[in-house]
Amino acid sequence: MTEPFMWGNSTSSIQTEGTFAGDGKGPSVYDVVEATENTSDWQVAIDDYHRYEEDIQLMKEMGMNAYRFQISWSRIFPNGDGEVNEKGLAFYDKLIDCLLSNGIEPMICLYHFDMPLVLSEQYQGFSSKQVVDDFFNYAKLVIDRYHEKVKYWITFNEHNLYSTDLAFKIAGDNVSKDLRSLYQIQYNTLLAHAKVEHYIHAHYPDVQIGGMLAYTTYYPKTSKPEDNYLSHIYDDFNNKVYLDVFNGKGYLPTFMQYLKRHEIILDTTEDEWALINGIQSDFISFSYYQSQTVEATEDPYNPLTHSDLVDNPYLERSAWNWEIDPMGLKIAMLDIYNRTNLPVFIIENGIGIRETLPEDEWIADDERIHYHKAHIEAMLEAMGQGVPCLGYLGWGLIDILSSSGDMEKRYGAVFVNRTNQDLKDLRRIKKKSFYYLKQVFESNGKETEIK
Repeated sequence: MTEPFMWGNSTSSIQTEGTFAGDGKGPSVYDVVEATENTSDWQVAIDDYHRYEEDIQLMKEMGMNAYRFQISWSRIFPNGDGEVNEKGLAFYDKLIDCLLSNGIEPMICLYHFDMPLVLSEQYQGFSSKQVVDDFFNYAKLVIDRYHEKVKYWITFNEHNLYSTDLAFKIAGDNVSKDLRSLYQIQYNTLLAHAKVEHYIHAHYPDVQIGGMLAYTTYYPKTSKPEDNYLSHIYDDFNNKVYLDVFNGKGYLPTFMQYLKRHEIILDTTEDEWALINGIQSDFISFSYYQSQTVEATEDPYNPLTHSDLVDNPYLERSAWNWEIDPMGLKIAMLDIYNRTNLPVFIIENGIGIRETLPEDEWIADDERIHYHKAHIEAMLEAMGQGVPCLGYLGWGLIDILSSSGDMEKRYGAVFVNRTNQDLKDLRRIKKKSFYYLKQVFESNGKETEIK
């Protein structure tokens, strides 16, 4: 195990900060989403904008030495580009200094789905090359300001989601729905990543940047060749395309042929392709929550529907029907390292559970403890087989809104006292899993047994 191995937490600004219109912040596409019967709006989240010092103290007490967080683009550039909001930068100045003073390594994600509203309405977000340029200008400013204090960076959270039906929403495009637009967004975001990667490596050689995937291990439902073939297509188009691009190999030849067969002509230039084909990564980071199983049908592979995903009868599932598969994490680590020969970095892992605060305020979340134990041990097994791993960051280990805005789907080892409709007092209350993860983190992974 590398020293120091990074144990920590991972979040996004939209799910934590709140203060959606305070201190000069401009609106993002999330800030105009209204609450529903089963979801919250994004205006307060867990109020980390005002409570970050308390939360950092909880992270430190849990034994963490790393925290991956997101810079809110519209908090820095209220209109996506143009005038800089110095109050927004001042907040991140304080957050980063507080992390460092508590011995916690900061890691920055530059984009986690919250497109500045102006750029979404005017250009349809990352469907536009103009927004690629605006993003690069934003990224340069942030990198120039924090490169001396922040050594680990990613551009896009879960970059391979831009190959799925989620791409339009998370790219800020509320109009397009077709395959050509999908793959133009994929190309544009990879171009934006390439620009940032080249800028960092050209100007700050002591800073590390890597690509990030929402990695899924794919299984065929049966041993039928058709099912096995389909599992390879899913793996190729959702994992390997990105692993190769992040490792300087360019797009998969078979993926390029797929575009040609479907008569998908992208807006590209030779200079842009040179940037994309020249990407070099210092590590490959990824989230891992579940594996998925596919069954071939008469319909061809369609990334806009995913109608060929089926339940795996050999795996337990969470309350949100996500397969619980620690072995899939081990397979993912082996596959990533063997394909790229780069260190891997697990920067999201966890399980969503419905929880309410009992009268004695003690939440015995044994299901979460067993989930993390099994996945940490799978990670350690892969490392024992030769996979270099930089760290393990749990997702939302202090409760946050889920990606859909649902406070009832809780990932944390610390309970935040609010519901979807009632903010209550937002108190932080330690769960049983807090003490288990503290044991694991403080022992540097040597003590994983449940005591």
